[in-house]
Amino acid sequence: MPFPMRAALVILLGAFACADVHAGEEQSKRAENAVRVLNEVMEAPDKAIPRDLLQNAHAIAVIPDVIKAGFVVGGRRGEGLIAVKSADGTWSNPSFVALTGGSVGFQAGVSSTDVVLVFRTQRGVDSIVHGKFTLGADASAAAGPVGRTAQASTDAQLKAEIFSYSRARGLFAGVALDGSVISIDNKSNQAVYGDGVTPRRIFEGGVSNVPIQVVDFRDRLEEYTAQ
Repeated sequence: MPFPMRAALVILLGAFACADVHAGEEQSKRAENAVRVLNEVMEAPDKAIPRDLLQNAHAIAVIPDVIKAGFVVGGRRGEGLIAVKSADGTWSNPSFVALTGGSVGFQAGVSSTDVVLVFRTQRGVDSIVHGKFTLGADASAAAGPVGRTAQASTDAQLKAEIFSYSRARGLFAGVALDGSVISIDNKSNQAVYGDGVTPRRIFEGGVSNVPIQVVDFRDRLEEYTAQ
């Protein structure tokens, strides 16, 4: 191979390697932010997600820094992680997800908020495994209760398949997110776990060499849902 061609090939491969490293760093930072949000929410006195609700959850998603955009027509987008509970009661490695939708639920004047979703049925988990679903359409959703236990849930909450929460300006509360779309972020999953990795494979333990920041998200869920 002529030298100029070899040099060009080396440069091209180097560029791809740098892109992969950058992608991995981006996803690791996202995982760190999700862990931070989970820790801060669960350590809030008397305003955390009830422990008994978390212990019975089928899946939990944390989407930090959901950004509100738009003037006449509002919208939002955020990126985070979701882990599902395995048959033996342990938590899976997380898949990367994205949340998009209308601007319902944002406080006035707030441009970003943290979102937590607690899946109460297997149906909601099955929906996300297949790629994406819409809150309120494919799975019923309601603003979740906060406090030490979930015993004070309303009838509407008791029927919901997913409890949704948000935090902005230090305040944490249940929030209505009907119309929001949750979808698998396949690009980020491949950057972390490798090409061709499916959400089902991630959730069923078929991945290795998981970055420590991603493992930490799973470990925090184990800690907060321990009986």
